[in-house]
Amino acid sequence: MIAIDNNRKVRILGIETSCDETAAGVVLRRRAGQGEILSNLVRTQLDDHAAFGGVVPEIAARAHVEVLDVLIKQAMEEAGVSWNDLDGVAATAGPGLLGGVLVGLMTGKAIAAARNLPLIAVNHLEAHALTVGLTDGIEPPYLLLLVSGGHTQLLIVRDVGAFERLGTTLDDALGEAFDKTAKLLGLPYPGGPEVEKHARVGDEARFDLPRPMVGRIDPHFSFAGLKTALRRRAEETAPLSGKDIADLCASFQRAVCDVIIDRTSTAMALYETALGEGVERRLVVAGGVAANQAIGASLEQLCRTRGYALHVPPAALCTDNGAMIAWAGAERLVRGLVDDFTVPARARWPLDIKAAPAIGAGVKA
Repeated sequence: MIAIDNNRKVRILGIETSCDETAAGVVLRRRAGQGEILSNLVRTQLDDHAAFGGVVPEIAARAHVEVLDVLIKQAMEEAGVSWNDLDGVAATAGPGLLGGVLVGLMTGKAIAAARNLPLIAVNHLEAHALTVGLTDGIEPPYLLLLVSGGHTQLLIVRDVGAFERLGTTLDDALGEAFDKTAKLLGLPYPGGPEVEKHARVGDEARFDLPRPMVGRIDPHFSFAGLKTALRRRAEETAPLSGKDIADLCASFQRAVCDVIIDRTSTAMALYETALGEGVERRLVVAGGVAANQAIGASLEQLCRTRGYALHVPPAALCTDNGAMIAWAGAERLVRGLVDDFTVPARARWPLDIKAAPAIGAGVKA
């Protein structure tokens, strides 16, 4: 076990292969709340999956194998470091597409073994959650809205490795809802940015769509009913003109924003009760959907009303990347949280393993 030194200076190589981005980066953690990205390279697979309207796991895993070694070499060169300069190797060990996770984790294990370096198996969701420490110098505790991949959750981040889930999605995650909406309306993949683009020129008041879960005591989410209502409105309006599509996108996005504001506001009250009224009021938004400007504007208004500081990493660090894995690895390393070579790849890996199952959520819990 490595001695705990929260102000220890470390350089970490981070490897990310959980979905359809192959990523590698090197981060220097100078001390608590102070880090520097030395390199951060991402090879997207959008063109590989576009024809299928979504990520194909086998194609994704094969693409990781083809480029990961070259990407790591380039990340090391851009960072200006040698293997001897590294203090550890961090690799995503889940959650994600198992084939892809295996590629990155096994590569991380091989490098750590060959160079006699500590291995840090990183939870991809924790990496998103901790990115604000790298970008904004923010340390726990804080309230987290996590909108990444198949996850939409509200959590209290008490410390590195210490999470308390307040709410989760009972069906579709927010990113999935955006992608499915885009596919329904015949928009290109990836769907989230397309829906947002069309929503900018649409009439958000034209279609009356439901706001699922609004007003409920527990800050859970549900987007399946909203998606179904959108499909019905589209069928009733068909054939769809460009204006119809824009108005549907705008109405959908407005409903999403209203749901997020209500659910997050409920979570804020729970956060204040759990940590005490004197706790610093900070809301962190992490994950790919955090780049949505309409959602961001709605959350800014909510935070002003509730007296919270809002922290959102830059867009390039909201999507999957190697720097966030390296930073999470550094945060764990200085706390002595390292792994041996038996650590498994995991398709599912909840941040709060003690959270009671949310009725109806299934694997989303």
